[in-house]
Order: sequence, then C-alpha cells, then structure tokens
Amino acid sequence: MRPAVCRCLLVVTTILMGQSLLHAQATLLLEEPYSYDGTFAGTGHSAVYLSRVCAATPVRLRRCRAGELGAVISRYHGVAGYDWIAIPLIPYLYAVEKPSDIPLYADPKLVAFLRHQYLPHLTAIAGNGARGDSTGKVSIENISQNSPNSFGGQVLQDQPSQAESFKYDEPTGPWYELVGSAYDRTLYGFQVATSPEQDDALIRKMNSSPNRETYSLLRRNCADFSKQIINFYYPHAAHRSIIGDLGVTTPKQVAKTLVHYSKHHPATEMTSFIIPQVPGMKRSKPTHGVLESVLYSKKYMAALFFLHPIAAGTVETAYRTKWHFDPAKNAMMFYVGRALEPPLSEAERRSYKEKLDAMAAVSGDEPSPSLKWAGVKGDAAPRLDAAGRAVLKVEKEGQVIQVGLCRGNALHSNFPQLAEQLLRLRVEEELKGGRPARASLRQVEADWGLLQETAAQVPAEVAGEIQQ
Repeated sequence: MRPAVCRCLLVVTTILMGQSLLHAQATLLLEEPYSYDGTFAGTGHSAVYLSRVCAATPVRLRRCRAGELGAVISRYHGVAGYDWIAIPLIPYLYAVEKPSDIPLYADPKLVAFLRHQYLPHLTAIAGNGARGDSTGKVSIENISQNSPNSFGGQVLQDQPSQAESFKYDEPTGPWYELVGSAYDRTLYGFQVATSPEQDDALIRKMNSSPNRETYSLLRRNCADFSKQIINFYYPHAAHRSIIGDLGVTTPKQVAKTLVHYSKHHPATEMTSFIIPQVPGMKRSKPTHGVLESVLYSKKYMAALFFLHPIAAGTVETAYRTKWHFDPAKNAMMFYVGRALEPPLSEAERRSYKEKLDAMAAVSGDEPSPSLKWAGVKGDAAPRLDAAGRAVLKVEKEGQVIQVGLCRGNALHSNFPQLAEQLLRLRVEEELKGGRPARASLRQVEADWGLLQETAAQVPAEVAGEIQQ
C-alpha cells in the first residue's frame, strides 16, 4: 500500500504545483493585426499579461489580491501622454468585468457600447470621455472597492447601472485599444514562470520610473516594451532581428525568440495558447514580420522578382527554411477561469458540423442564419439588463423584444427564435476550419448544449423561423 500512497501523493502534489503556476506567470501576448494594420504592415500588437501583478490604477502596479486575475500591460501611442497602461485581464480582452458577461456574438455596435460602458474606469487616461456628474469630473480618486476586475477591485462611486445614465463625449487618442482586444483579433499567449520576488521587483521598477510617452515606431514600439518586460524576467530571452525585420522589433519576432529561448531553458516552463477572437466581428489577419510582409504581398514580390529575381528567390527560400514561425503550432485554447484545453480536432469539427446541418434541415431553415440575424440587429440597440449583462432590444409591432447576448442571460430572452439564431451563428463560426483553431471541444459542447436549450424554448409552430 505504501508505494500506492506515495504515487497518489505525487499526483496530488503535481496538480497543486500546476495550479499554483497558473497564478505565477508572465505571458507574452502576440495579437493579430486588423483594419489598416492588417491590410498594410500586418505586424499586429504586443503586450504582456502578468498574472500576479494587478493595476492599482491604469498607470500604477501592485501585487494582486485573492480572486484577482492580474493585468495586461503594454505601450501605446497617444493615450494621455503615458508610455504604458495596465488594464485588468477580462476588461482588456472583452470590455466587461465577469466571464458570464462576455458576449457570445459581437458586432461593431455592441463592441462600441461595451467599451463606452467601461470608459468611466479610464477617465484619468482617456480625457473627457465620461462624465459622472454635472462638472464632468470623474477620476481615479473617486473610486470605491467593489469589483475584482476593475482597478484595484474598484469601480466609480455612485455609478448608475444603465448606460443611459452616462453621457459620453468621444475621447481623443486610441483609448479604445485598451479594452476589448479579443473582439478585434485573435491573440496568442506564450507564458513563462515567474517568482514572487521577480514580480515585486518589476512592480518597484515600473512604479518608480517616469511613465511619459516615448513611443517611436522604429525603436520604442509596443514590441520593444514587451521585449523589455520579458527580458526583465529572463535576460536576453527576446531580441530583434537585423535581417528578418531590418532591425525593427516586431511582435512576432519577440514571440519567436522567446519560444526559441524556452527550448534551451526548461526553467521557463513555456506554454503556448490561443485566445480566440469573439465570433461576429471581421476576422483579423495573420501576424507578419517586416520582410515577411513583403513576401506575403503580391505587389511587393512582383516588383522584387522583376528587379532582382535571384535575390527574391533567396529571401523566400531563407524565410521558408529558417525564419518561418507559426504561433498556433501546438497551442492550447484559453478561456477565462478554466485550464488550458486542446483545440477541436478535425473529426470533432466534422461531427458537430453534421449535427448543425441536421438541425437546420429539421427546422426547415437555411444552413446559415446570418442574413436573418443581420436584418434584425440593424434596427436593434444594445443595452444592459438588470444584472449588467448585454442584451439586444428591438421594437417590433409595438412589442419590445429582448435577446440576451451572454452566456448568463441567453436563456432569458423573450423571443427565443432570435436567441437560437444567435447561438447557431456562434457555433457555426467555431466550426469553421483553417488556422488558427477557433474553439476547444469543451467550448463547442457547452455552446451546443446552450443552443439546444434555446431551441427547446421556441414554440413548435414557429420553430426555425424569425417573424418578419
């Protein structure tokens, strides 16, 4: 019995150590480009998530308390003159404060609404973007203890529960980049172990250093900042590429060199994962380095082949054999509050795709409900329900239709036909193939179960239809 007991204790110890490490890490975030960056440069954005370091304010760090998830810190250009900003993890990814409030499906109108909901927390750095009283003065000093996912477990005093109670002026600067990143793009995480002493030393360093904007595209960009944070924990782990990026530090290069470093330094305990883009928004583009952007651009490569075909062929061969880096390789899937999960396999994807098609055939609906949903959401307005979760409200024939948009209120819609369409759209997005993976099996199972529960609420005589 004694060997069996020893083995059991070893397993328990390993599990406990693994759980503690999940709360003691620095994670480099490589974020895919979107909009103009995706079309032209394609380098994306870089940030660092610190699981044991929290934001006392957006510009001051402290150790996390029990129940807090840490903060994401990054360098920005044009945000109130600061060099770096720290945002709690869940708001940084989703512009909400609780996992149950994360929308199942998003569009630009909803994303803008949620970002403005979170704006009062950012008044100190976003300019006159939110007014909480007649004087327009809402600041970090006006904050009280309430929510573990706002700054320092804080929210604004006397904050109204509904969006209509706040009047917004659009703030200057790219403040919208501070929250809701996972709506715009897919993110890749590369986490390494840290010690409490290292985290405390970083807090002292960041809080004692001048936080004044020094952004420079070529020498002091977001990737340079992330490189400095990673190298603080592991000296020389990340560096720029003189050839591949012409000496400019890029987000992908920082991730690539960190992964390479971890292969020779097991103490980093490197783990990589994907934070999937929330379904509904236009998909982000793959991240590229400087020369990689040229290789993937037909117009640039055509000109290079015309001017110097040998040089063009040499560069492309070198990239394919040495410089190529796939951030999604062997990556797990990340969901807030859960352990990392393997991505959906091809066989699992096909199985659920067949189930989804069968559901559409039984209901007599088209395979994709996107056109119907688009027609409804155009006239609808996002709002918050009594629990502070996002809903979609639309007036139809004198009736106010409310559709819950989050996992916490999807089953409380008074028009389940629309809620069913929303869930089908989400599952449909998750089941699309290609790289990177869009969901884990556990996530698809949860969404499929919620879809079936919602479909069961639809009256039989209108099942699979949306009233026009």
